[in-house]
Amino acid sequence: MGFFSRIFRNEPRLEPADLSILKSDMHSHLIPAIDDGSKDMEDSISMIRRLKEIGFSKIITTPHVMSDFYKNTPDTILGGLKHVQEELKKNNISIETHAAAEYYLDETLIEKIQNKELLTLGDNYVLFELPFMAEPPNLALAIFEMQTNGYKPILAHPERYGYWYNDFEKYQELKDKGVHLQLNILSLIGHYSPETKKIAEKLIDSNLISFLGTDCHNHGHINLIEIARTKKHLHQLLSSGYLLNHTL
Repeated sequence: MGFFSRIFRNEPRLEPADLSILKSDMHSHLIPAIDDGSKDMEDSISMIRRLKEIGFSKIITTPHVMSDFYKNTPDTILGGLKHVQEELKKNNISIETHAAAEYYLDETLIEKIQNKELLTLGDNYVLFELPFMAEPPNLALAIFEMQTNGYKPILAHPERYGYWYNDFEKYQELKDKGVHLQLNILSLIGHYSPETKKIAEKLIDSNLISFLGTDCHNHGHINLIEIARTKKHLHQLLSSGYLLNHTL
């Protein structure tokens, strides 16, 4: 029995969910060769074409910004976006495309916040992620600084932070502090781990999710989205009325 077969046994398989109601995918890595996502322009264009085919009418791509690995700036990101937009036009692919970033909470982020150097989504939302090994000691400070400087924080894929699995109240605490939570679609098929899938489902059941993203890095991810579209909890989230993707 394969990995996904073990995860999905006894689960209902529904008709593929209509992702067009989201309008926007607000977490992806589609600018070529600036992080661990798209490798080249051909890759970027073909992935964007496929995301349009499965229902998205707007893409806000979010390259990593991480001081030790991905030293992207607004200039590198927006410059890359411009090239992607030009190539989409050449290929007659009509889809609205924008760029923000996925900011890693490291020692440089607080300074970027204070200097108001962040690329944002929609109404001044900022997408940020945490280390996977341990909760950073400056999390509360980062949230405070974002909000003090007029930003609205969105925490990327909270279901993937294993240090909160036995402290589920932490998610509600973050929501109560005004932090929006963004779920990865692929978490619903156990792509990251069976435990991540369970937490993702619990977050949906608890009405804690405000944004849904593909976190698309490659064509393999898009293939797996097709499986995720048949999952009960995705249908449940899309019909919950809590998602804000369409406002971006």
